[in-house]
Amino acid sequence: MPIRYNFDVLAALKENGYSTYRIRKEKLLAESTVQAFRRGELVTLENIARICELLHCQPGDILTYESEETE
Repeated sequence: MPIRYNFDVLAALKENGYSTYRIRKEKLLAESTVQAFRRGELVTLENIARICELLHCQPGDILTYESEETE
């Protein structure tokens, strides 16, 4: 996949006071979304928007596009 995360999203959330316990308790993200971040899988734009809201950042701060050049 040519799109990847720039950093560990769950670690960044934890640094900003959002432990996985708090995320679940306050229903900030679905459990499936938390698991997708753990596996490095891409999530919906709605979830990216929620992360941007929580971390006060832009989608470009979270995601990077790297072209897949075939040789």
